[in-house]
Amino acid sequence: MMGKIHFELCAESAGAARIADACGADRVELCENLAAGGTTPPLAMIKDAVASLSIPVHVLIRPRAGDFVYTPEEFVRMKEEIRAAKMAGAAGVVLGVLLKDGRVDGTRSRALVEESRPMRVTFHRAFDETPDPFEALEAVVSTGADWLLTSGGERNVVEGAETLARLARQANGRIRVMVGGGLRLENLVEVVRATGVEWVHGSLQRRESCAGDPAASDSGEAANSEVREEDVRMVMQMLREEAGVKNDKQPAG
Repeated sequence: MMGKIHFELCAESAGAARIADACGADRVELCENLAAGGTTPPLAMIKDAVASLSIPVHVLIRPRAGDFVYTPEEFVRMKEEIRAAKMAGAAGVVLGVLLKDGRVDGTRSRALVEESRPMRVTFHRAFDETPDPFEALEAVVSTGADWLLTSGGERNVVEGAETLARLARQANGRIRVMVGGGLRLENLVEVVRATGVEWVHGSLQRRESCAGDPAASDSGEAANSEVREEDVRMVMQMLREEAGVKNDKQPAG
């Protein structure tokens, strides 16, 4: 019998993080500047979240927006941000480093993973900029990271669903594949069924200019937005129901 399907809310405010906690999300990825893809949040925000939430707080480690090829000075800063998150009591960090040719920088990413312990580590969507996702998966596994957050190398998780399913099979339990990027309430169940994953990630932000379905995307398209309790509760309900459907389909014995 499969376990539950987990949801991580990408939160760029203390308010959004508290909503995630109150509505039963499994954990929070804390960041700021989501409109630019997310950067490391202020230490005060990390401390506040750790002190006020009952669910694990994972902190994005990204010193600036833009690419994921970092200078020696930026790499040192990332280590400092990891140590600060650890001292603040974070349960995990979210990070990733690439080489100039777009491949995973296994050496420096592994060094950051080692710096992070005993916290848990997610390799983030820098992965989606790599030229070969299947080769990149092996590089990420070699870093020792616990989760891989990805849209399957595509613009969103719907377009990347086939690749995501292949990545999950290739991972074969060596790392947890978490889908994120362009996830919406209207495609949540479709994506979970197509990929077979047990971890999903999104910001659930509603754009102020749009009254339609909230984007669960971490792509930065939902600037000037808010997270609503009813949306987080709906995601958790849908995931519980989908886990129940899958369990009902498992053969007896």
